[in-house]
Amino acid sequence: MSDATDDRILAELRRDSRIANATLAERVGLSASSCWRRVRALEESGAIRRYTVDLDDEVLGDRFKAIVHVNLMRHDQALMRDFIRMTRTTPEVRACYAITGTADYHLHVTCRDLQAYNRFLDDHLLSLPAVKGAQTFLVLKVIKD
Repeated sequence: MSDATDDRILAELRRDSRIANATLAERVGLSASSCWRRVRALEESGAIRRYTVDLDDEVLGDRFKAIVHVNLMRHDQALMRDFIRMTRTTPEVRACYAITGTADYHLHVTCRDLQAYNRFLDDHLLSLPAVKGAQTFLVLKVIKD
């Protein structure tokens, strides 16, 4: 469980995970050593799982974004493992959520263009025996990512 100081540390790290410890300490009102110990404790507790990079899809050429609702034929464990493995290993899949409602899974997919998305569907998603169907919702504008 975090306190207000940990919350300030986490907010700063969300903005810039490469922030220097001395700068972070100054921003949250701690000594450098105290700040380092708190960050380390947050890492060890699992509150901070990893540090990552925020890529600009437009600059990288990935201009096609979609939310894909996936329905499975049946919830066979082996078939579901194949589906989950695909979502974890296919770079076009940025996020995958098991959801309630009319679909079984919600995928956030990013590709270069429509042709690349069609290849993703044919080669990765719809070729899986577990997948009954997929409904694609095109992302028109990103409000918050």
